[in-house]
Amino acid sequence: MKKLVLAAAVAVSSLTFAQQFGIKGGMNVSSLSKDSGLSDQKSKIGFNAGAFVNAPLGSNFSIQPELIYTQYGEKSSANNQTVIDNGAIKTNQTISSASHLDYIALPVMFQYNATPSFYLEAGPEFGLNVNASNKVKNETSGNTLAETGNYNDQINKFNLGIGIGAGYYFTPQLGLTARYVAGVTDIAKDRPNNSSSVRNNVFQVGLAYKFAK
Repeated sequence: MKKLVLAAAVAVSSLTFAQQFGIKGGMNVSSLSKDSGLSDQKSKIGFNAGAFVNAPLGSNFSIQPELIYTQYGEKSSANNQTVIDNGAIKTNQTISSASHLDYIALPVMFQYNATPSFYLEAGPEFGLNVNASNKVKNETSGNTLAETGNYNDQINKFNLGIGIGAGYYFTPQLGLTARYVAGVTDIAKDRPNNSSSVRNNVFQVGLAYKFAK
């Protein structure tokens, strides 16, 4: 945590010459890279929110470090299940299981400003896991069947991803953003030998607001 905050502070302080500050937030559609145990997974909806600094590197290029809270994970479901729900045996139920993986992330995006309003971007995202939990729910009845508390000790604290995206500013201050982040590191701290790595993947869409200079 201290290293991530320090890295963010260094990135921000090094760009004080012509920076523009802003805030952003939006929706995450996340999943985990597939292995044999994740064949039935579906995307999970979450959110991201935080702040950024945008600084020019030339006439058409800029760099944008961000500090955001972002929700990753996945969701799976199974039909025609028999479960014990609220003390009663129920059949033909639809059961869902969701993994919630929350991070404080530091994306550093290098942007190409194709026009004054439209840009393309790419760069790394460094993340620190702050929460890991699971929930099993009976979608037929709406009841929660089981909930696992924080299991951070099983999750790799550090997460690295590579992001690509684009954005369009309707006004000099307000813009629409879209980004896909593909995970590079395994989410598990101790992966058994000869087993596949599982990585975070997320598509993000949202709004960004730059404060007037």
